[in-house]
Parts: sequence; structure tokens; C-alpha cells
Amino acid sequence: MTLAGPHDKKTTDYTTVTQVREDRTEYSKQKRKRSQLLKRIPLEQLMDLKVDFAFKQLFGNEKNKDITVVFLNAILQTTGRNSIKDILFTNIELGGEYVDDKQSRLDLLVITDANERINVEIQFSDQHNMIKRSIYYWSKVYSEPLEKGMGYTELNPVIAINILNYKLFDQTERFHTSYHLYEDEDLFKLTNVMEFHFIEMGKLIKAWKNDDLNPWSSVLARWLLMLGMVDHKNKKVYDDIYKELEAIAMNDETLYKAFEHWEELSTTQEQRLAYESRFKQIMDDEAGRRDVQLWAQRQVEEAEQKAKEVEERAEERAEERAEERAEEKAEEMAEERLGEVAHRLLAKGMGVEFVVESTGLTEDKVIKIHHGMQNKR
Repeated sequence: MTLAGPHDKKTTDYTTVTQVREDRTEYSKQKRKRSQLLKRIPLEQLMDLKVDFAFKQLFGNEKNKDITVVFLNAILQTTGRNSIKDILFTNIELGGEYVDDKQSRLDLLVITDANERINVEIQFSDQHNMIKRSIYYWSKVYSEPLEKGMGYTELNPVIAINILNYKLFDQTERFHTSYHLYEDEDLFKLTNVMEFHFIEMGKLIKAWKNDDLNPWSSVLARWLLMLGMVDHKNKKVYDDIYKELEAIAMNDETLYKAFEHWEELSTTQEQRLAYESRFKQIMDDEAGRRDVQLWAQRQVEEAEQKAKEVEERAEERAEERAEERAEEKAEEMAEERLGEVAHRLLAKGMGVEFVVESTGLTEDKVIKIHHGMQNKR
């Protein structure tokens, strides 16, 4: 693997990515209040928070409610929504996403103190359906209260947050994009009940490598970098991100607490086994989809090759037929000219044998020409 800096190192199968970054003057003037964040395990043994199991254990836990509130506020403040003061974790079962499903399970669903519902989905692998999937989940969460006899006016806003471990939009290199319904020409917002956020982790890491992120001034950047710091799929950990967040956490109580719970979660045997089982399932599913894609690609390539061969054979046959027709036409024209020569020779009284030898025509052909001349007299 390619290392990113002069202090890079490998730990087991992982690449520890280190970058030399500028000193943070603000922090250098402050006294560290605590020891280093990770006390029991090395960085690469932390769970990858982009795996839905790990994400839900950290952010979907009642005892970590204050962590979840800060994380969600960091996202929602980008669209000007009021800060959340409190949240209620709610049922994450929905009606079937597919015909044969009895239910679909959301990653995280909370109700805020302003009665807004926030659904957070984290996708480790690209299943090529995320936009429609998010709209589907939004519609189910938005309409669910009607089953309890509520009127339309009582329906509250639903905010969909999608954290993706892959690239979704080619139109922009921004890692965080948000979407609403707007009028086509004047661009005024139709409603505030619908809001979608898409966060692409690959673009986030790219922005970090380009030194375009400052987690000291952006709360959102520090929380998203926390999610991207451990990359088990590519067997990488970003030591430079950890060191930056470690320094910030000395003065950010919530971030420090998140690291503590993250480490505790990663060192609990039961949770660790469940995480590894889920991670293996995701990777197996991804490998299975990849195998299907490769099989389909091979089928397409074979079909295209066969079609090309058939087309080439058809072109060859067409060329052969054209050549044959040309040859036949040439032979007909040559024979016609020889017939004219034979006709003149016979008209001058030359014998059939002489004409045959002179023109190369068959004797029957010359005799036929001769008879035709006699019948015209």
C-alpha cells in the first residue's frame, strides 16, 4: 500500500496514514487536561463506525443521547434549523420495502423536542438505490402517524440523513449536500417538512488530505472525521486524524465521551463478535454483488463478441456475394463481347472450328450463334 507521509507505518494488515499538518496555535497555548484518548486498544482495533452495527451502538444508545444530539445538530445547522435540545429514540421498524418483506429496519430514528423526526441511514456498500431508498424511508416515516388517526396538518417535518461510504454524486466534490423542494423558476421553498442530507465519506477524506477541512472551527468536520478515521474495508487507519481529534477532544467534552464509549464498545467481547459478524456479512454481500456484476459483465461482453462475429461474417458473406455477382457480370460481358466477335467472324465466312479456336467459346455456343444468323436471313 502507498503511504502518505514520512512517518507512515504498518500495523498488522493495516496502513496507518500519517500526514504532517500545521501546528494548531490555539491548542498549543492550552494545557492538556487529560491523558491520551485510547487507553486499552490500538487505533486499528476500533470498530469502523461506518458499519451500521457500530454506528447504531454508539449513536442509537439512550445513554449516549447527548452525543447523538451534538452530532445531529452539527449536520442540521448547515441548513439553518433550530438546535435540538433533546431527542427520543423511537421504533425503527417500517412496513416492507419490497413485496416479500414484512418490515424494513431503519438505522436510527429519533423525534426531537420540536417534534421533528430524523432518520439517519449509514450505507457501507453501494447498492445503487440510495436516492430512491431514502425517499421511500422518508415517505414512510412522514406518513406513519396517519395510521394513528392524525390529520394532515399535524404531520411534522422529517429529515433524512444519509451517510455513504462511497461516491454518489458526480456533479460536485462537496462531501455534504442537502436537498429540499423548490419552485422551478423563482426557487422559493415549497415546504420545510422535507429535507435530505447526503454525506459522502470518500469526498470527506479527500478534503482532509487536501487540507480543506478544519475540525477546530467546524463541529461537523470533527464528527465526520471521527466516522472516517477507521477504514476496515480498505484496511486503513488515519493516525493524523486521530491525533487532531485527540487534541480537540481535550477541550470538547462530548467528543471525548464519544471516544470513550467507542473504545468501550470495541473492547466488549459480545459487541465485538456481533460487529465482526455484521462486517463479514456486509463484505460477503458486497462480494456476492460484485460476482453477479462480473458475471453480468461477462455475459454482455460475450453477447457483444458474438454479435460482432455474426456481423463480421455477414459482412464477409456480403462481400463474397458482391464479388461473385461482379465476376458473373464480368463473365457475362466478356461472353457477350466474344459472341459479337464470333458473329463477325461467321459473317465473313469463317468456319465454326476457326471461330471456336479464335474466341474460346464452346462449339455449341458458336453453332447457336451461327444458327441464329441463318434464321434471320
